[in-house]
Amino acid sequence: MAGNTYRTRQKETILDCLQQNAEQALTVDEITERIGRAGEKVGRTTVYRFMETLLGEGRVRKFTDPAGKGAAFQYVPDPTDCERHMHLKCSACGKYIHLDCKTMQQVNAHIFADHQFRVDNSKSLLVGLCADCMKEGRHGSD
Repeated sequence: MAGNTYRTRQKETILDCLQQNAEQALTVDEITERIGRAGEKVGRTTVYRFMETLLGEGRVRKFTDPAGKGAAFQYVPDPTDCERHMHLKCSACGKYIHLDCKTMQQVNAHIFADHQFRVDNSKSLLVGLCADCMKEGRHGSD
């Protein structure tokens, strides 16, 4: 692990959980629950504290619920990667998608050129429904 963080079995277990679920953003409760289902025990306070450490190291991203009801964390293999693209969140299943396409780069360029505003893509979050949830007829909860 990076930095001067002490290596413990619990921290390694939390990091493993995040890495195994790198395509999703997980709440502290979801992390704790998944670790518990795997037969390990980690307290919520330990997970919260370690998330703050990982945030400081740039190893996770924090997505705050627009309604202020909580936050979810996603493992970031390359901390600079999320600065280059926007993000989508499915309000039905909670899946996060990296939106890395030329059209959004053009939108960023337009916003800067015409509105003198630089978008911080690392904090971007567009909420809607993913294709799977639309196909299943699910509706968003946000």
